[in-house]
Amino acid sequence: MEIPALVQRLGASALVADFSPLRPVREALDAVVGALCRDAASVAVHQVDAHNVVPVWAASGKLEYSAKTFRSKMNKVLDEYLVDFPEFAEVVPWDRDQPKDIDWDTLIDTVCSQAEDVPEIDWCEPGEAAAMEALLGTKDGFLTERIKSYDSDRNYPTKPTALSGLSPYLHFGHISAQRCALEAKKRRHLSPKSVDAFLEELIIRRELADNFCYYQPHYDSVAGAWEWARKTLKDHAADKREHIYTREQLENAKTADPVCFK
Repeated sequence: MEIPALVQRLGASALVADFSPLRPVREALDAVVGALCRDAASVAVHQVDAHNVVPVWAASGKLEYSAKTFRSKMNKVLDEYLVDFPEFAEVVPWDRDQPKDIDWDTLIDTVCSQAEDVPEIDWCEPGEAAAMEALLGTKDGFLTERIKSYDSDRNYPTKPTALSGLSPYLHFGHISAQRCALEAKKRRHLSPKSVDAFLEELIIRRELADNFCYYQPHYDSVAGAWEWARKTLKDHAADKREHIYTREQLENAKTADPVCFK
């Protein structure tokens, strides 16, 4: 494994790992920790939940049943974690062996060849600067120009500009939920209902999903659903359906369901 070997080669005393509640990432970290325990037991391993506002283990110690139960726990600790980021300390120059150079061109070519059937995205510019522009830009920033309609219009598919448009930036770490929440709180006076609704989705609902994936080992199968949900599916499995759609029809919105215009 490359990470344990790198840790030993550099003589590192600690390894800091990011957090994900998903199985592949957790299994990969477990393998790294296992290798370090075997070959470099003195190395400390720290895991940081950097994509949530409240670390998943600090928000709740168990699988939560609903947003209501989760919200009450989050509200007790949110002020402790929803604070501005400290200034970075000056980076100490590294005067020891450097890791091997990464052949970025080869990696990029490999990824592009593996994803050649995936169309290029043309509506979203990547990077931290673009993420901040989407959040606070003077032309079309969510909090500066579009927040007022979020509470009333966010669930209407015909009004996409009512949404924040921040999902890709949050997903790929170009901006943090913490930064978005802090900036939203500063502007609550502009539209209290919409800001509160945004914070509910950004923090409570988003982190409830992490709670589910972290504490439910079967998060990616029907076995992970609550008992009442499994019973409902079983009871109605033989019901007649007016339409049975293919995956392609659903993905391309080719159903008979009417779109709600308002």
